[in-house]
Amino acid sequence: MTAPGADGSAKVGAVIITMGNRPDELRALLDSVAKQDGDPVEVVVVGNGAPVPDVPDGVRTVELPENLGIPGGRNVGIEAFGPAGTDVDILLFLDDDGLLPRTDTAELCRAAFAADQELGIISFRIADPDTGVTQRRHVPRLRASDPMHSSRVTTFLGGANAVRSKVIAEAGPLPGEFFYAHEETDLAWRALDAGWMIDYRSDMVLHHPTTAPSRHAVYHRMVARNRVWLARRNLPALLVPVYLGVWMLLTLVRRPSGAALKAWFGGFKEGWTTPCGPRRPMKWRTVWRLTRLGRPPVI
Repeated sequence: MTAPGADGSAKVGAVIITMGNRPDELRALLDSVAKQDGDPVEVVVVGNGAPVPDVPDGVRTVELPENLGIPGGRNVGIEAFGPAGTDVDILLFLDDDGLLPRTDTAELCRAAFAADQELGIISFRIADPDTGVTQRRHVPRLRASDPMHSSRVTTFLGGANAVRSKVIAEAGPLPGEFFYAHEETDLAWRALDAGWMIDYRSDMVLHHPTTAPSRHAVYHRMVARNRVWLARRNLPALLVPVYLGVWMLLTLVRRPSGAALKAWFGGFKEGWTTPCGPRRPMKWRTVWRLTRLGRPPVI
């Protein structure tokens, strides 16, 4: 671990993934990061299979010859800060079309991690820049009706979060093979199993336009495949069929279109027939911890 900032505070680095097609939004995000109070936030922009647009002086860039997916691109950004990101104390992961509307977000992160040595990950509140509305799906807990209520949670939002570099060093990087969907929950479960906690903080905000996840062409297939991989990698054997059975039932209740359902079942089958990476089932005490936090790993 490197030395803290000049005032003794934690060093913060930001990883931003871009496909090179939103240069104006990326520049606005970088400007909002540069305006953060306290020691400057070090920034790495990863061009995921695309050239990186012009960025301000001092911003590091990495251009990948192919799209490695969201977790793969973020892992490259992590390594740009040293092995497991350990050249900084805190890693921010920010969507390239997001914006930090407040200048104290980095300082709030520093204070939160300093005050709670068990805290490993913080999930920010995502709000639409025009309406201020936070979509229910962006509150990472079952009781999501009040997005202004901060709490302990069991997962986090991939494009708006802060992670201690120690968590990456202990729990491992994001699962690059997932490409898109559920990679945050995979890391969250491993972090919880290693003894870390996760907070959702409503006062740490990322502005991001309201979108539907299904805008991604691969959404239904990836969601289903990676859900199976998530269970196979992380759950005790007894819970795997329960967890996947519940999610299949919920999918059917939501009545997706015929095409979406076909893609979902194709992904579900793929999840069983393809390698999912190393299996490291969580301890039963972690299952109990998840349950006490309001989301047992069967829902």
